[in-house]
Amino acid sequence: MEQMNGLVQSVMESAAEHELWAPHDTLIVAVSGGPDSVALLRILHEISRKWTPLKLVCAHVNHGFREESMEEAGFVRALAGELGIPFELAEFDIPSIAKSSGLGPEGTAREKRYGFLIETARRYGARAVALAHHADDQAETVLMRLLRGSGPSGLAGMRWKRTEKKVELIRPFLRINKTALIGLCQEQGYPYVLDASNLLTHYQRNAVRLELLPMLEKYNPKVKQSLLQLSEITGAEDEFMEANALECFDELVLAEHGKYTLQRAAFAAVPSALQRRLIKLILNYLSADALSPDFLKIEAVRRGTLQEYPTVWTLDLGGGLICVRQYDTIVFSSKPQQRQVSYTYRLSLPPSRLEIAEIGKAMTMTVLERESFALQGEDLGKTSAWFDSRELAMPLTVRSRLPGDTIRVMGLNGSKKVKDIYIDDKIPSSERSRIPLVCDAAGNIVWIPGVRRSMHAAVGRQTATVLLLTLEELEKSEEA
Repeated sequence: MEQMNGLVQSVMESAAEHELWAPHDTLIVAVSGGPDSVALLRILHEISRKWTPLKLVCAHVNHGFREESMEEAGFVRALAGELGIPFELAEFDIPSIAKSSGLGPEGTAREKRYGFLIETARRYGARAVALAHHADDQAETVLMRLLRGSGPSGLAGMRWKRTEKKVELIRPFLRINKTALIGLCQEQGYPYVLDASNLLTHYQRNAVRLELLPMLEKYNPKVKQSLLQLSEITGAEDEFMEANALECFDELVLAEHGKYTLQRAAFAAVPSALQRRLIKLILNYLSADALSPDFLKIEAVRRGTLQEYPTVWTLDLGGGLICVRQYDTIVFSSKPQQRQVSYTYRLSLPPSRLEIAEIGKAMTMTVLERESFALQGEDLGKTSAWFDSRELAMPLTVRSRLPGDTIRVMGLNGSKKVKDIYIDDKIPSSERSRIPLVCDAAGNIVWIPGVRRSMHAAVGRQTATVLLLTLEELEKSEEA
């Protein structure tokens, strides 16, 4: 009983530290039949008998993956009966469901399993669902997230408790390693079942446990402990930063009518770590169901807010969310239906390259001597335009179309509306917002890429240097 007493003491200390339960709480215990979950049910039963009165409910899910699944369900039912604990069973044909779920077998199994556990907790009015994830699982989780490029929230690993659909999920074993749990079962003679699929390395977690961690242990025999320490430290610091982000939100962000607004100067005064947290927090408030924004999109918003130019832009953040900058005001909101893309960029002195993320294109500007330009040939296609660099009023602006835009086209007296040119050229309205306009310092439209160039700064016999503009598609990896 010495090992049982030691594990009971460890679990009770963790429960008190993280407030996992209180006397007379009802806990749904997820039991697969493996040594981890069998140990969890046995230890919680021991605690409820001798230390803290708890009402336990044993819950098991048959995923329908293996022939042994029915026998395992019977084993867990018998275990619950032996301990005098209510038993709840769910049975799913995950292989069939996964074909249409789009989540894959593992994702589908997780969704169905947690859905059943949460629904069972609600039926029993339970405080929480207890899960048997242990220290080895935590080390694997942290390593997997490290490989995936997660930030501090991810590297904190699994939490001692978290809420999913208004039900708490608790993990009392996060400081206990698997060896101790198997040792308890063997010492006390507790039977358990073994899942052969845990040895299949085509599952990522199995590959990390069976191949990657043993390899890393050759370089650091205590790599699991190092990963657990990283989890503990990062988790505490992550909670501290989240609290600061909430304070920052209250001070800097105006929330009204489904929009979140902040001012550029106030945002710039905040440390960069909090800037990223603040952006992520706003997006979570806007849509709790949206996918977590990646680092590149958060950085696009942060850098776009801090930069001096352009002062007007719109960034699609995915999940139906957008961020709009209007001079010194930054607004986060849900994306309006059929909203026209709006952006303004300044094209700096050549040579330069401007990425226009809103339309997935890039514009390059170079200056060539007349002789070099002549060698290339002047017929560079509709995606390029050339100007007399001395006659072109700088700086140039690249922007989206505005109502009433006109251009002075070569060979035409007076100006023509851009809208009429699009209609004449039969350019679909859905494509018009993806065509940028290039304007000179006086605001004249000098080029509509792929459509027209103006009469301004035409290349002639007296031209000494040529300014060449080219519009090209952004590579997929370059897009924010």
